Amino acid sequence: MARYTGPVCKLCRREGLKLFLKGSRCLNKDKCSFEDRKNPPGPPPKKKGKVSEYSLQLREKQKVKRIYGVLEKKFREYYEKASHMEGITGELLLQQLERRLDNVIYRMGFAASRAQSRSFISQGHIVVNGHKVNVASYQIKIGDKVEIKPKLTKTPNMDMIIKFSQSLNRHPDWVTPDYINFTGEVIALPKRENVDMPIKEQVIVELYSK
Repeated sequence: MARYTGPVCKLCRREGLKLFLKGSRCLNKDKCSFEDRKNPPGPPPKKKGKVSEYSLQLREKQKVKRIYGVLEKKFREYYEKASHMEGITGELLLQQLERRLDNVIYRMGFAASRAQSRSFISQGHIVVNGHKVNVASYQIKIGDKVEIKPKLTKTPNMDMIIKFSQSLNRHPDWVTPDYINFTGEVIALPKRENVDMPIKEQVIVELYSK
C-alpha cells in the first residue's frame, strides 16, 4: 500500500478531529480548512444508521495511523510486538509509536509536524549517537542523543520551527531538547499520559485480537 499523498486536511475531516498534520498552519483558523468544513469528505450518507462496533474500532485504528504517519504493515508489527511484551498491550503500542525517530524529532520541537520530521530524516539531516540515521521508524532508547546537522540548523526555516515549538511548550518530560546546540536526549521512556491526542488504544487492541 502506497503512502497517502493527497490533501491532509481531508484526513482530519474524515476523523472529525484536528490531527495537526501541517504544523503551524493547523493553528491558523484562516488557513485550516477543518475549521470551515468539519463534515467528512465525500457525499453525505443517504441514511444514518447505528454505527457498528467494528466500524468504531476500524476508525480508531485509522486515526492513530494517520496521527503518526504509519502504514498498516508497520502498525500491525507494533501491535504484534506489544502483545508479546509484559504490560498493557495498548499502552505498549503507543509507546512504540512515540519512540519512533520521526516522532521524537517532532516532540523535541525540531520539526513543526511529523511529516516534516520524516522529510528531515530521509534527507540525512538527523544524527543519533554520532551516526546518521535515515529511517523514520528507528526506535529511540533511553540515553540516545539526537543531533540536527549544521546544514539544516543554519536555515531560517529552522529558527521559525524552534520559535513555534517554544511558543507551544510542546516537548514532554521524557526528552530534553537543547535549542542552542540543536541537540536532544531521551531521558526516559514515554508514558501513556505523554500522548496528547484523544486515543482509545484498547479499542484498537480489541480489533486486532479478534
